[in-house]
Amino acid sequence: MTEIVAQPLTAEAFAPYGDVLEIAGAPDKIINQGLCGRYHDRAALDFGPGGRAGISLFNAEPRSLPYRLEMVERHPEGSQAFVPMHLKPWLVVVAEPGDVPGPVHAFLAASGQGINFHRGTWHGVLTPLHEPGLFAVVDRIGDTANLEEHWLETPVIIGGPRF
Repeated sequence: MTEIVAQPLTAEAFAPYGDVLEIAGAPDKIINQGLCGRYHDRAALDFGPGGRAGISLFNAEPRSLPYRLEMVERHPEGSQAFVPMHLKPWLVVVAEPGDVPGPVHAFLAASGQGINFHRGTWHGVLTPLHEPGLFAVVDRIGDTANLEEHWLETPVIIGGPRF
């Protein structure tokens, strides 16, 4: 069995796999009578030909660390963004690209962080670490198949700090 430790989620470390959705730096614009900072256009959404953006709500059961990863998936037709509807840390798992997934990497998303997986990025399933596991998901809605699953020959155990 392979073991890895989840690292803090940063825009730089996650860049090969997608975008980190968070408030960082000064807002791009001040709106709503000066009472709201707008952090504009934070993700490269990609829904491919014949697809459209959809917003769904997911309510996932919490997992715990260490976490046993047995399967990853990818969406070849479009990007997929996860925006937590809570302020709890959660686990983000990705694998390096290829016809089959490469080495696995794990990140701990902090309170207030969401992510957007680039189209075709191998990733683990939605993995909240606390209740509620409620997320808004922006992804491709279309008629073509947009899910590939890959079961790992050797599970990966992901450890990290306790919350």
